[in-house]
Amino acid sequence: MKSVVAFLALAASAAAFAPAAKESVSTALNVESTEIGATAPLGFFDPLGYITDESKFERYRAVERKHGRVAMMAMLGTFVHNNKWTFDGYLSPSAGLKFSDIDNGIGGLFQVPPAGLLQILIFMGFVELTWWPATKLDGDYGVRLGKINNWEQEPAKELRQKNAELNNGRAAMMGILALMVHEKLGVSLIPN
Repeated sequence: MKSVVAFLALAASAAAFAPAAKESVSTALNVESTEIGATAPLGFFDPLGYITDESKFERYRAVERKHGRVAMMAMLGTFVHNNKWTFDGYLSPSAGLKFSDIDNGIGGLFQVPPAGLLQILIFMGFVELTWWPATKLDGDYGVRLGKINNWEQEPAKELRQKNAELNNGRAAMMGILALMVHEKLGVSLIPN
């Protein structure tokens, strides 16, 4: 009798920890919107489950695209500057600072006079607010380069070129991060 009562008490207490039944809510995204950027081998990759709806996906994709574009420009700047391709003349005539006097890497940023950095920030803000606004999430700013991206006449090019842009941006983000880390470690990844 005591063992039956103990078993029933144990079963009742275990039921308190049983998961409650809840309705399943579909968080599946529209497959067509994830097609761009969902390339092999990973496909659509969201291991932490951050993307719960279409609007959040579109916002994250726009942020990824913009960061990729900035990283591609940073990599281009790294290649150009580390190969000693510089402008002739002075960066700051009043300070006697030539373009060729600026060091490679992130340290060169801090050699630019504060007024020059302010000009760069003002230009970036102007571009961000007027030409490439963050509210335009599709990333297509209407720049057409003849037959290179004439998507209206050749729609098959659009998917390939947008995938290439996202993947190149992803590679550039990893590349510029690696260059910055190795610069801080004192190890150069770029051969002299």
